Amino acid sequence: MRLQGKHAVITAAGQGIGRATALAMAREGAQVWATDVNADLLKAFEGEANIRTARLDVLDKVAIQAFVAQAGRIDVLFNCAGFVHNGNIEQATDADWDFAFNLNARAQFWMIQAVLPGMLAQGGGSIINMASVCSSVRGLPNRFIYGASKAAVIGLTKSVAADYVARGIRCNAICPGTVDTPSLQDRINAQPDPVEARKNFIARQPMGRLAQAHEIAPIVLFLASDESQFATGNAYMVDGGMTI
Repeated sequence: MRLQGKHAVITAAGQGIGRATALAMAREGAQVWATDVNADLLKAFEGEANIRTARLDVLDKVAIQAFVAQAGRIDVLFNCAGFVHNGNIEQATDADWDFAFNLNARAQFWMIQAVLPGMLAQGGGSIINMASVCSSVRGLPNRFIYGASKAAVIGLTKSVAADYVARGIRCNAICPGTVDTPSLQDRINAQPDPVEARKNFIARQPMGRLAQAHEIAPIVLFLASDESQFATGNAYMVDGGMTI
């Protein structure tokens, strides 16, 4: 098993990419802490081998520190929590900007800062951050706040990688295209014409379809495993050809 003996923490593991990754990591032998701000979503993990759950609000620095203190050894951190705001710069509000940067970037900063001492003490670890193809990689219409916050994630990732490259810590980001998750469906349902909205999301994918959450999990597993031990500071595109 590729992750046998490793201990992993995943944020926003209750659904979507986070859930798919938690299940995949557990199948590969990792001991997984699946966390989410919505404790009800975590109930779906009941009976799953190698998975423990904990409610965690990643907007609460004290809660993060308390969780990490009681979690024990952490070899892998997957920062999966995030939110997508719609709209351009004219429609952006200070409140939306603050929320996006707090959840999409600051929460990753807090999580990494909390797990680093333990990882350094044990001689290494792998940190994987959720970015997006919509970031410094590519601009997409009506994603002003989201794109800016995910660009910050890529910068954060490279900075951590540079600072700890010689100390056993690897830090990478993944940049998915459009993934068919409950979060996406919520955004589609919020549009005046959900059927047309889904067609538009599909149209921007060169493969002609949306990704499934389980198709994103393998790149996270690779970065969590020793197979990627020479890889750090990278932003991996998993975008169905959007950046060809």
